[in-house]
Amino acid sequence: MASPRRATRRARRQRGVTRWPLTLRGLGALALALACVVLAARFGVIELVYVGVLMLAIVGASAATLYLAGRRVRVARSFHPDLATTGDPVHVRARVEIRSALPVAQGRWEDRLGPGLDGETAGIFPATVSGTRAGAQAREIEIAYDIVAARRGVRAVGPLTVTSTDPFGLVRRTTSAREPATLTVAPAVVTLESVADLPGSAGGRMSSSTNRLGQGTDNLIPRHYVPGDSMRRIHWRASAHRDELMVRQEEQETTPEAVVVLDRGLARWSEAALRAPGEDERFETAVTATVSVTAQLVREGYHVSILDVDGTPLVDPVEGGDAAGLREMLSAFATVTARRSTDLTDLARLFSTAQTGPLVLITGDLDAADVGALARVPAHSALPVLICVTNGPPAAPSDERARAADTGWRVAAMTPRDDLTAVWSSVAGGGRRVDA
Repeated sequence: MASPRRATRRARRQRGVTRWPLTLRGLGALALALACVVLAARFGVIELVYVGVLMLAIVGASAATLYLAGRRVRVARSFHPDLATTGDPVHVRARVEIRSALPVAQGRWEDRLGPGLDGETAGIFPATVSGTRAGAQAREIEIAYDIVAARRGVRAVGPLTVTSTDPFGLVRRTTSAREPATLTVAPAVVTLESVADLPGSAGGRMSSSTNRLGQGTDNLIPRHYVPGDSMRRIHWRASAHRDELMVRQEEQETTPEAVVVLDRGLARWSEAALRAPGEDERFETAVTATVSVTAQLVREGYHVSILDVDGTPLVDPVEGGDAAGLREMLSAFATVTARRSTDLTDLARLFSTAQTGPLVLITGDLDAADVGALARVPAHSALPVLICVTNGPPAAPSDERARAADTGWRVAAMTPRDDLTAVWSSVAGGGRRVDA
């Protein structure tokens, strides 16, 4: 990560195309020409006029060679990975094409980075030949650099600029490719431990139903294992006999289901969470917790729905073991922000008549009204988990969180600096935890 001073210098360089065309050497030549003219008039030395006019002609000719000839710059970028996550490096490769009627001297290229991205994005651009020569083609070079995705969101990379000077180094010209690219920065996914074993496969619609075709092991019909099959269906005896995984064909299971709820209500976050992604540290922690919990449940084979507190789906449900679905979820969460109108009572109405397996609610600081609105929800879930991202120390006394735990929630609080893995283990891997 670049230092603040270096970042400030880079920001100053990236404000736009260089407006003053003369270099320091060109300014010196111009000042010398004017001085010669003034001294010639004062002392009557006509030779100084010739020197001054010659210097002005050289500066003018240098500017003409740069600005009268057409020049075009194009750039095509690629990112690896193409879907970045916060805090991780991204390798950028760019193919730059420059075409000019006159040769272009060696110069510098620089790629502008939008807010939320950091890195050194400048280097030497080699000299090019004239595009008017017979058989001459546009000069192409490949450049590569690494950046760090500091904040989630859809971030701009570019435009790329090429700055070169005339052969005398008196005048410079900066040409912009004017082709910025966008990089999607998703929230980071933290690896979590498995949820605790739940009786009856978590109950409700998550319970398994087994229909036998016959009685006894003679009627079992194993088939080859395919991705997406539940590990509970593996026929170990047949697998050992054939030296590959086999599953029971006649066993039909309903897919276990789980729900992850992200509370986007502005009452629990700051105004910064409403403006743009990556602005509110607590909301960013909540988003990271949401995608991390979802990813863990999907890895365990759950069909996971990701909702707002009013029941609005934030993304399409993700099937158990669906890596592509997880990627789509991360891409969608790159732009999630808070909103003004949400009420926790909507969540209670959503589960008033439904049963589900694990239900994970990720919210901010709660008040007494919030706890009352959530009191009836735990009875409709086999594993009700409540994670509060708080402003204060998570170990500070909290009557609201204690009352929420009394209604059946497994409650934990955390700050943006706490370890999500430890917080998740305390509420999903063991008994009830209350940070009060």
